[in-house]
This record gives sequence, structure tokens and C-alpha cells, in this order.
Amino acid sequence: MLPSNTSLESAQEPPSHSRNGRERNSFDWFFVGPNGLRAGWSILLFYGIFYFFRLFVGSVFFSAGLIGETMDNSARFVLIAELIPFLSLLASAAIMALLERRRLSSYNLAGPRRIWRFASGGLAGFSALSLLVGALVWGSWLRLAPGALSAAQTARLSVLWGCAFLVVASVEEGLFRCYALSTLARGINFWWALAAEAVVCADAFRQSHDHGALGVYLIAALGFFPCLALHQKAAPCSGFWQAAWVTSTVFGLYHTLNSGENWIGVFATAAIGFAFCLSVRLTGSAWWAIGFHAAWDWAETFFYGTADSGLQGQGHLLAAHPAGNPLWSGGADGPEGSLLALGVILLLILFLFLVYGRQRRAALAVA
Repeated sequence: MLPSNTSLESAQEPPSHSRNGRERNSFDWFFVGPNGLRAGWSILLFYGIFYFFRLFVGSVFFSAGLIGETMDNSARFVLIAELIPFLSLLASAAIMALLERRRLSSYNLAGPRRIWRFASGGLAGFSALSLLVGALVWGSWLRLAPGALSAAQTARLSVLWGCAFLVVASVEEGLFRCYALSTLARGINFWWALAAEAVVCADAFRQSHDHGALGVYLIAALGFFPCLALHQKAAPCSGFWQAAWVTSTVFGLYHTLNSGENWIGVFATAAIGFAFCLSVRLTGSAWWAIGFHAAWDWAETFFYGTADSGLQGQGHLLAAHPAGNPLWSGGADGPEGSLLALGVILLLILFLFLVYGRQRRAALAVA
């Protein structure tokens, strides 16, 4: 028979396994939400794994002599260099899919008619860039001249640049519109989004000088009131648009690392990032955005021979020379650095609403 004081203590204190259970539940709550691992931890873990693999794969490529310390902006170099983040992205996404018990396609890569979405996005990307270049030529802000490539060089570089920019588009869309957008959309609210925007703007202020930080501030400010309104209305789609706001601003910050960028180019890049988020919402996947992104960059660098976000590629079909006020010509940034690019992006957003918005409404009505 137990002493009376032991019985009293047993009655007053819960069993140790119950306390440990509550501690474990509290601990689990900190990391795990109703949709699995909380979005913030998922993002931190994903990008930590990505940068680890990027260092590892980069070291392997460097040791094998595939890349050197200098960048020559040739199609071959860009293709090989971009394979480093591409392979790192695949490895990181596969690990996160395993940890989160999801399929890779759940990161905005599912959806109907994927091949058609990719192809139509490619056609739209080439057309949009051609419209921008045409406007620049019409206004005498850009001069085009024949390139110096032979027929064989043209065919070879066309394919090489196409492969390079397909990898570039896959990496950037995979990082921003696939994993980050899909993950943040399931676990972000206005206040977390606002905190993320503050961190992004602070980082732009800390590390950027003349490479377009103003464009980051502008896109952050532009999204504030719409996202606040969605938050106050408790709109069901609020999480997606908060995620689109954050990922688009970070996409702009990412491009401030390019030495030839200006604030218009960074703002335009962030704005087109938002248009890509919109395309994900309306088409059901990121395939349209991947096709558009690859074709836009290919047309910009190879077909027209302009600078692409401040970087001038080697080997192009036509030769382009900006002229006049950089606000209109884009200067060293390329067509994306022109104020006319903002008009093209607005037309692109209108196009998405008119074509894919109508299709989405029709599909929902049938369902």
C-alpha cells in the first residue's frame, strides 16, 4: 500500500507520459500545421538544401573543368553553368516531396494540357518580346542590323541558346512559381507576407547600389493595398495572392544581382513575375510560364541580339544597338529596362485574363 502523501501527489500531478504527450504535441504544432510541415519551415529547408547542392554540384563542375572562374556569356557556358542550379533544384524538390509526402507535380506542375500550355506560352513569349522590340524600333530607341553568323552557326546557336534558356526558365520558374508559390500559398497570411516584404526591401537597401533596388521597393509598395484588402475581406484566395506578392518581389530582388540592371528593369521583372503567378492561377500550372520565360529570353538574347537583364550574350542572329534616352531604350539593361516594357506587361496581364480567365470560368461553370 502506497503512503498517503504519494497518493496525493499522484492525484494532483498528471502522469509523466501525458505531460510528454502534450510537450510533443506543442513541439509538433510549432513545425507541423494542418497541411503538413509549415510553409515557413518548408521554404527555409528547401532553399537550404538547394544552396547546399548548388555548392556541391558547382564544386564538381569546377573540378571537372566544365566551368571556370570567369563567365563569357556564350551559349555553351550559360547552358553548362545553369545545369548547376537545375540539378540542385531537382534534388531539392525530390527531397522535399519525400519529406512532405507530396508528388513533384504538386508544386504547380500538374494541371491539364501541359504540352499545349508550354507551347502556347512559348509563342506568347516570343510575340510579346517582338512587340516590345518593334515598339522600340518604331520609336528609334533601338536599331537592328544583320548579324555575322553563317547558316551553320545560326542553326547550332539557335539550338544551344534554346536549350540554355529552357534550363534558365525551368530553374527560375521552379524556384519562384513552382515550389515557393505553391508552398507559401498554403501557409501565409498578410502579416507574414508584410514581414517578408520588409526583409526583402531591407536586403535590397543593404546590398544594392545602382542595380535597381528602387524597382524592388515599388513592387513591394504596389502589392500592399490589394493584399491588405484581400486580408480584411478574408478572401479564400488571399493566401495565393499574398504568396504571389512575396515571390514576385523576391524575383525582382534576385535580378538586382545583375550588374547591368536599372530600376525599371527590376520592376518590370518583378511585374512579369506576378504575371507568371497569374498564369499559374488561371491555367492551373507553371508550364505556360516556363514556355513564355524561355521564349522571351531566347528572342531577346539570340534572335534580336539585345541585352537580357543587363547581360549581353555572345552569338546572335541580329545585332541590336539601343539609342536615345535609356528610360525609353532600356540602355544597357535591354528591352526590359524600357518604360515600354511596362505597357507590354499590362497587355500580357490583360491577355491572360481574356483568354485563360474566360476558359477557367467556363471550366468552373461546367464543374
